[in-house]
Amino acid sequence: MFRFASLSVYCLLVCATNLRADDDVAADDVAAERPNIVLLMSDDLGWKDLGCYGGPVNTPTLDQLASRGKRFTDFYSGAAVCSPSRAALLTGRTNLRCGIYSWINDRDQRTHLPLREITLAEVLGAAGYETAHIGKWHLGMPSNANPDKPTPEEHGFHTWFATANNALPSHFCPNNFIRNGDRVGTLDGYACDLVVDEAIRWLGHRKKKDAPFFLNLWFHEPHAPLAAPKHSTAPYGNSSDPAALYSGTIANTDQAIERLLNRLHEIDQPENTIIIYTSDNGSYRSDRVGHLRGTKGSNYEGGIRVPGIFFWPTHISPSVSSQPAGAVDILPTVCGLVGIDPPTLPLDGTDLSDFLTDKADRIVRKQPLFWFLPLSGPALAMRDGRYAMVAYRKGELPRDRQAIAAVKERIATTLRDKGLFETETRGSTFEKQLFEGFSDRDADRLRGQFIRLNQFSESWIPQLKQTQFHRFELYDLARDPSQSKDLALQLPQVHFRMKTRLQALAAEVLDEAFDWSSSRTPPREFESNRSGVHRLESTYRSPFDAFVYVNRIPVEPEVGESPDDLAGRILGRLANQEGRILIKLPPGMNRASYLGFKTALESSAASRAGRCFECHRLPALENKRSNPIVPSLRNRSYTQQQLQDIMCSQDHAGLSIEADDANQLHALLQTLTDVSDERFRELILESRVLDTSGDFE
Repeated sequence: MFRFASLSVYCLLVCATNLRADDDVAADDVAAERPNIVLLMSDDLGWKDLGCYGGPVNTPTLDQLASRGKRFTDFYSGAAVCSPSRAALLTGRTNLRCGIYSWINDRDQRTHLPLREITLAEVLGAAGYETAHIGKWHLGMPSNANPDKPTPEEHGFHTWFATANNALPSHFCPNNFIRNGDRVGTLDGYACDLVVDEAIRWLGHRKKKDAPFFLNLWFHEPHAPLAAPKHSTAPYGNSSDPAALYSGTIANTDQAIERLLNRLHEIDQPENTIIIYTSDNGSYRSDRVGHLRGTKGSNYEGGIRVPGIFFWPTHISPSVSSQPAGAVDILPTVCGLVGIDPPTLPLDGTDLSDFLTDKADRIVRKQPLFWFLPLSGPALAMRDGRYAMVAYRKGELPRDRQAIAAVKERIATTLRDKGLFETETRGSTFEKQLFEGFSDRDADRLRGQFIRLNQFSESWIPQLKQTQFHRFELYDLARDPSQSKDLALQLPQVHFRMKTRLQALAAEVLDEAFDWSSSRTPPREFESNRSGVHRLESTYRSPFDAFVYVNRIPVEPEVGESPDDLAGRILGRLANQEGRILIKLPPGMNRASYLGFKTALESSAASRAGRCFECHRLPALENKRSNPIVPSLRNRSYTQQQLQDIMCSQDHAGLSIEADDANQLHALLQTLTDVSDERFRELILESRVLDTSGDFE
């Protein structure tokens, strides 16, 4: 006999640790003792912008946080551009594991942060935190073209006030904020003030005043299109100077953060709140990355090195560290600081809590920090101790380079014909303004075409999954932070070791990355009048889900129905259909996997945990309400031997099953891999009746 421990090669979190009704009071007491979490992130702010990093902008509020907390000199964003970086921060997993290849355009792309990913908000919410996201989101939002993308609420935020991407038409009086799904119209003020105002209101009207909170506040500044009040811009020059206006947006944000901190200190003592500050990627201005090579979009240091400040009085001592750390570390680090378990999905980040609280004198990583941004040049980067390696992707993606060159020329011609070229590029360059935007409407409209021509196309994904790399460059950042001298030939052993590791990591995440080109229809949109298959509300597209569809299996619990009651109701339905010989199995699901489903539904008298689906709850086959969170069983791949090995753990010692049942459970799990919508439709139509002998009729 084998003891059923878990259904995942990743050793998923166990049922025995789930909060039960009689533990609720104790759990609430534990949660109330945990510190609040405030995560602040700027947009496109460079490593050398803030005063505390030697930058030109007067930022007294952030400087004070840095002087009283831990300031990292070598802190890194999750990626060199927006959406991938935000995905890595919220999940602790590199962007390609999350299926995010580049920045997201909701009008043209299906891409979004998948619901299978477990966010920091979900982890903290399961531990009793009240959660809010305020500010820029850019991880996918419902649009007319893709109305079924998930919102921040579906990623664990109890309340949210956000823009899908940038504040429009600029930071001043934006008109594209959404509050909990409802558009709020044009607002009066600057974006940084508006999001802080919303945060202050939320802090004063929280439903659970005794519970700790997680405030995720992502600013829009200094991302273009820029706007700032004159009093913030004046110290740096005229408002018509792009560099001065850029600085003004940062100064204005610092003043807004001061108001937020004052309110936080009114609510609770500073030692009861952890504050983290960073930026989503490097600046697009080369004068704001210091001596570093590259800017936003580049995997050289200038595109990924950003400020990193951790503030928690009496717990984190004031200091400056040159240890490499990054946004991908934030999820496991917060879990470590507040004393909760992180998700058991493969994480690329490292728990820095012992280092931050002086329990360790250095950071020990299971794997180096690394970055993979397919459109970047270089596409790969890795930081391991003092050394950094970058590599380029072989081959060209099918961009329309002729059209890109033509629209650039049209923009320049438009500005020259109007006599605006010098004005629009004052203190900057034409190439920089293509990223920052133009005041002239005709030029900025053409700039929109330029951006769309350069954006990522999901049709490129199959080609990218076959990517090969070359030009593996090696740099010693301790001696050469500007990455000016390639040491590949001078240090062959270091070069070989890092190249081997980087290639392995790239192959691993490419294999896991979801292929958004696999179907023309969005994940939640399924309808075909021609085939007679009705539209499905479910987002799941595996052979198992086709089985659920054709047999009308109830996998959603009714109001007040427990997972145990639901399992009993399903078993009753199956028994009734078996008696009438009505069970249909789609291709990819056989008698063994069907029996495995019944085994997972059945209760074990010897088990305190009960049925498998008590923890791995239908239909998602996860449990994000438990503490710790039980991740999804979907889209996991492992052998029978691997399943047998994890069955021998102590996690589910009370669940005992026969070897044949274990094999059937393995067969069931093979049916949980998603297919395209087109193939899913075929599975439904090709389903056949299973008779009592196990043969198809």
